[in-house]
Amino acid sequence: MAINLPLLLPFLLFLFNSHFTLSFSGSVNSMESVPDLTKSMYVDFNGYPCVRLLNLTGEIGCSNPGRDKVVAPVVRYKNVNEVTKPSAVLVSLYEFLELFGRISNDSNFAKNIGGVLVEQGMDTQIISKGFSPDQKFPGAEFAPYKTNNYEWNPIGAGMMWRAYSFPVFLLNEGGTQLVQEVAMNNEKKKNDYTEDVVEFDLVMQTTKSGTHDSESCLQEQTCLPLGGYSVWSSLPPINNSSSNHSKPIILTVASMDSASFFRDKNLGAESPISGLIALLAAVDSLSCVNGLDDLSKQLVFSVFTGEAWGYLGSRRFLFELDLQSEAVSGLNSSLIETVIEIGSVGKGFSQGKNTFYAHTAAVSLATNETLDALKHARDSLELKNITVSSASTSNPGIPPSSLMAFLKKNPSTSGMVLEDFDTSFSDKFYHSHLDDMSNINSTAIVAAASLVARTLYILASDDKDLSSTVLDAINVNASLVEELMSCLLDCKTGLSCELVKSYIVPTNQCPNHYVGVILGEPSSNPYLGYVDDVSRFIWNFLADRTSSSMEDVRSDCSKECSSGVCIKAEADGKGVCAISTTRYVPAYSTRLKYESETWHVLPSDSSDPMGMVDPVWTESNWDTIRLQVYTAQNVAFDRLVLLAGIAITIMAYLAIVLTRAYIAKALKRD
Repeated sequence: MAINLPLLLPFLLFLFNSHFTLSFSGSVNSMESVPDLTKSMYVDFNGYPCVRLLNLTGEIGCSNPGRDKVVAPVVRYKNVNEVTKPSAVLVSLYEFLELFGRISNDSNFAKNIGGVLVEQGMDTQIISKGFSPDQKFPGAEFAPYKTNNYEWNPIGAGMMWRAYSFPVFLLNEGGTQLVQEVAMNNEKKKNDYTEDVVEFDLVMQTTKSGTHDSESCLQEQTCLPLGGYSVWSSLPPINNSSSNHSKPIILTVASMDSASFFRDKNLGAESPISGLIALLAAVDSLSCVNGLDDLSKQLVFSVFTGEAWGYLGSRRFLFELDLQSEAVSGLNSSLIETVIEIGSVGKGFSQGKNTFYAHTAAVSLATNETLDALKHARDSLELKNITVSSASTSNPGIPPSSLMAFLKKNPSTSGMVLEDFDTSFSDKFYHSHLDDMSNINSTAIVAAASLVARTLYILASDDKDLSSTVLDAINVNASLVEELMSCLLDCKTGLSCELVKSYIVPTNQCPNHYVGVILGEPSSNPYLGYVDDVSRFIWNFLADRTSSSMEDVRSDCSKECSSGVCIKAEADGKGVCAISTTRYVPAYSTRLKYESETWHVLPSDSSDPMGMVDPVWTESNWDTIRLQVYTAQNVAFDRLVLLAGIAITIMAYLAIVLTRAYIAKALKRD
């Protein structure tokens, strides 16, 4: 048998070399070690994942379909009419909407979606049309009125409330460039034996364990409840030993959390952080006013978290008030005279309109006094072009807001929500990753903060004839507003800004306003490692700005602050003792109880109407979330290599047998 073995060697070397060449790298770098080889073969890149969330009836969000990683070749959606095999589809944000519409309507197409990669950036179509993955009426089930089909968010696509059995990532700029190059390479070598693939590691523990609702995953400990820590503070501090602690309360609220299709890309600049910044700026301006102890009413400020997920913060706050727990010590719900909420105010000066809208719950004496005070405050401002209008009477009620929780609890609650829209959201990027700092302007926030600060002083003083001289002393610091915007909304500066670092040591630079999960046992005095950066900053900021100005009280915290709180302790390791009524309030579902280091779902209670419709949101645990790209041979070529290997082995064996027989025969002849 004639076999030319030397001719097989080049073929084997060719197979070996082709397996280790990354087609998208452009060149082969010199290898000096196994780690160098691995780094050259497998390229990690970054993205923002859509993750798996659960409630009492099922799941939403994204996950790998099983226990294993997903490996799929990259294709560009715009260049393929049909996806004939499991693929990682690269889409622009505009194509993202079209793709998910097609996935919902075409099961044959959907079964070949191995994963979705969304490019960074937005085109003119998105800018003009907007993009919101939330519902047209967010949180309709919690509304204190029955017109639940009203569209506060007309462009809402609702996609973030559906479940997807494939991974979805929003790419950063570097990842976008890399995957675009990978997709182009795959198009060039369409019929080649190799292809560039993405490996998705988005395996959720709930998927692995088969726990597909909140109750079962909490029992198996494969998930944790959504939640965090709200903060409230009083100005001036409440003295429980004094008779003044029974003053009527004017409660001003804002939210600190937002939502997005992508978990870690969640700024919420217009909705709701513009309102949060306005509240902090209003507190700062009021803290500089003398004689606050002499006011007829008590000012209380509360910043809730978890509001985007069933009003977790405001509902838990009201629940703690009913219990009169330590978290709300000094407060009495019966003393709350009116609730003023600062909603989305960052676009109040957009499109040539300098208008804010007052959305009120119902006609009452307290509501009318609030509207009169708001008008008085508007008239006192030097900016005469600001307009404050009552919201349209055609609206079914107040827009989605924390005030809904108060009204659901007590329909007679007097309240107002200050917004920059009338009949529908002005935010075209509501609850999307595009709601960033470019979506708001500081002038509008300064104006809103000025209106609120002066309105609160007018209401608290209970003097309808306050002189303009008194109100002119209440001035919002525009520089502080711009600094807060940079700290809370800009990843370049972010939580590493000087203002934040003067209070806390942030764990992340880039702010993210997703509520997260609640860790450990909920407490009014929590372990600070379980409290997120933004909540800790807000607690310190409010405790500082609302604290007593008595110089003899403020000292370092080397000894326990027996008569106050310790602020700035993280920043310098010593901290400052100050008299301030500032508290953390755990924010999590009222249907949950933490007992014996385990979360339990409580039966629904007819006395808690919002609890009856509470989905009880949880987030799946996971081990790692990772994206990699590398070159792989297609299955047909792998089979060819296998057959070639088997053939070579057989031929080599036959060659050895024939050679031995030939040698043996030759030796006998000799």
